[in-house]
Amino acid sequence: MTFDLTPEQDQLRDAVRALGRRYGHSYFVEKAKAGEHTTELWAEAGRLGYLGVNIPTEYGGGGGGITELAIVCEELAAAGCPLLLLVVSPAIAATVLNRHGTEEQRKRHLPGLADGSQKIVFAITEPEAGSNFHRLSTVARRDGDGWLLNGRKCYISGVDEAGHVLVVARTGDAGTGKLKPALFLVPTDAAGLTRSKLDMEIVSPENQFLLYLDDVRVPADALLGESLDAGLPALFAGLNPERITVAAMGAGTGRYAIERASEYTATRKVWGGRSIGSHQGVSHPLAHAAVQVELARLMIQKAATLYDAGRDLEAGVSGNMAKYAAGEAAALAVDTAVQVLGGAGMTTEYGVATLLGAVRAGRIAPVSREMILNFVAQHVLGQDKSY
Repeated sequence: MTFDLTPEQDQLRDAVRALGRRYGHSYFVEKAKAGEHTTELWAEAGRLGYLGVNIPTEYGGGGGGITELAIVCEELAAAGCPLLLLVVSPAIAATVLNRHGTEEQRKRHLPGLADGSQKIVFAITEPEAGSNFHRLSTVARRDGDGWLLNGRKCYISGVDEAGHVLVVARTGDAGTGKLKPALFLVPTDAAGLTRSKLDMEIVSPENQFLLYLDDVRVPADALLGESLDAGLPALFAGLNPERITVAAMGAGTGRYAIERASEYTATRKVWGGRSIGSHQGVSHPLAHAAVQVELARLMIQKAATLYDAGRDLEAGVSGNMAKYAAGEAAALAVDTAVQVLGGAGMTTEYGVATLLGAVRAGRIAPVSREMILNFVAQHVLGQDKSY
């Protein structure tokens, strides 16, 4: 057992940290408040190879795994630039394509995902079903040599920045007559696909959307994989990378908040020339938050290691635990940072309160803390299913 990164992973961490700090949280906030995207940062990260670290070299990637992508997510967040589309495009879409797409689909999409010139977003959540694929109302049916898709999706990130959306729909199984999940690569400018922006109380350059699919026709090769049998394994293929990279982003955000607060409390002097950080009422909550973030980082490392070793079932447990731990730790870290900074914590200048909405959302999405506890109770503790 080792907790050391390889020399290459260390170099990646240092390089991504340097890139993130060159842009910084002020850049992130300015873009978000102006209604713009972090285009420059994304493009540079792509040129430097950071967006494709988990994509095979034959498709222009770095040939690494989710461990490497988690490093990218964490370090950019630790610099104050938590990019949600890192989770959506390189982690979910690229993994699903690489593991279950056809060779033509991999050749068509993975190089662009690797260099950042292409983004693919993911659409599973629906207004009524949430992300329960058993209850999805979006349906695909055969239409000549193609498919027709109808349904609604909600909380779909980054549709305005992407060329394609990976839509999860249900379609008929000729053998059983039942509906089963299938994934489709749908161009975001397809006829019949419309969107409506959701206003969110989160400071983020990445937008959320409602999607409406009204007789959206796509060709046969829009179906992900060689057949409908690829749907269910493809759907599950994106879950562990999603959990792990979301957790990494949360841990990085927690590190950023603690660093900002610690710098302030170590130098802010009010009574008798002593720094406010010398008082345990200030330093202990920060220290407690730092412990929680570090514990989350250890679970993230374990989950990523298991996933990259091909131990999917174990990675599922650890990935869910990592997501839970990081969500709680990030929310605690940001809230604690605001508290010890006092009034300064609520200013844009100090760059902490701008993260409150995002870390609170991290306890809800992409899977709520309660559903993770259900998962752990059932699959780890052997309890009866409660839902």
